[in-house]
Amino acid sequence: MITTRRRAALRAVTAFAAAGALIGGLTACAGDTGNTPAPDESIPAEGVDDGTTLTLWTRAPMEAQANLLVDAYNASHENQVELTVVPNDDYVAKVGAAAGSSGLPDLFAADIVYVPNWVEQGLFADISEQIDGLDYKDAINKGHLAAGTYDGAEHVLPFVLDLSMLMWNKELFAEAGLDPDKAPATLAEFAEAAMAVQELGKPGVSGTSAGLNCGGCLVFTWFPSIWASGDPVMNPEGTEALLASDTAKEVYATWQELYEAGAVAPGSADETGATWVAGFQEGNVGIMPFPATLLPALEFDAGLAGIPGVDGGVSTFVGGDGIGISKDSEQSPQAWNFLAWMMSEEAQVEVLAQAGNAVSRSDLADNQYAAEDPRLVTINEVAGQGDTPVALQFQQAYNAPGSPWLTLVRNAVIEGADSVDADNDEITAILSQ
Repeated sequence: MITTRRRAALRAVTAFAAAGALIGGLTACAGDTGNTPAPDESIPAEGVDDGTTLTLWTRAPMEAQANLLVDAYNASHENQVELTVVPNDDYVAKVGAAAGSSGLPDLFAADIVYVPNWVEQGLFADISEQIDGLDYKDAINKGHLAAGTYDGAEHVLPFVLDLSMLMWNKELFAEAGLDPDKAPATLAEFAEAAMAVQELGKPGVSGTSAGLNCGGCLVFTWFPSIWASGDPVMNPEGTEALLASDTAKEVYATWQELYEAGAVAPGSADETGATWVAGFQEGNVGIMPFPATLLPALEFDAGLAGIPGVDGGVSTFVGGDGIGISKDSEQSPQAWNFLAWMMSEEAQVEVLAQAGNAVSRSDLADNQYAAEDPRLVTINEVAGQGDTPVALQFQQAYNAPGSPWLTLVRNAVIEGADSVDADNDEITAILSQ
């Protein structure tokens, strides 16, 4: 189940590939912002819709969903939102520079791994009173709410949920003699399926694929196997890594065996995140953990399930972006109008779910569009069995190029080195700073 501790994720393609050193720069830029702004008690429950022009920033991996929401809002409201889409690798630096010069937009979204740090730095306004006033608050994704909570005050709502799911190419499964409608129930069954596809010997086709030089890709896709097995990846405070457990070592060993057998797609060892899903999208990978937000764009029949644990169970990394009102906005009532509408049934179901996206409210998970595709029902169900880990030093410990987490995985999988315990200690050293 999703825990209620503070948590800190990808949206596919490059969501976790942002440059790690930039977070430190952001902290420095934001250091003079003072305490988090107090809630604006004058904001009506639904905000103000009076024809104001609002600015909103999002990073490129969320562009499709952001455009859906902004276009629908602009078509039905007097207020108008001007959307700016920023390349993923430039986003942290852009936000940091704007924060230091009081130039943040009215609204901005943030990869959930950055939210705790940015909230603590005071980049988001406190919207606790408005969130608490929503009669469906208990149904809002708890991981995103928790990531945006600091000293008891709430600052963000879910913008777009992205979940890591196990997906497989049904045509390749059938060719390999596997049941295309049956999900692997354990990590070992996942590996067996990947090997069966690899043994087809089809030119350009691999059993599985991974971003083995992309720390964010790896937390997004490998952490769920540990959670599904009943183990945590960090302590509740996010200051100690627990990635040297027997369960975690079994995950690394499974991938090391697949790598040694040649069943992991060529180029995976050097994959930094920009194209880590391309092989599966092109129909050339049998099975892999894959972002749920990319399901609607697949042009072949794909099976979908939660990511299995060592001995069963399923889980997912509940990632994506949170969104809030910036510390620099002078139009909080109007900005809240957008946020309140974004969480409404109209936006969640008729805009996001209709386009094949996961909803951010559990009370809307069983909607008419999800019912038309059993895979969407599965995504919504597995979301309740996932987690969103939070740590103030998450970026440096896991996502940054050359992070100690990346070192751990590469040592264990590519080098076959017996250094997991020592490498785990290096992660803890960063988390505890």
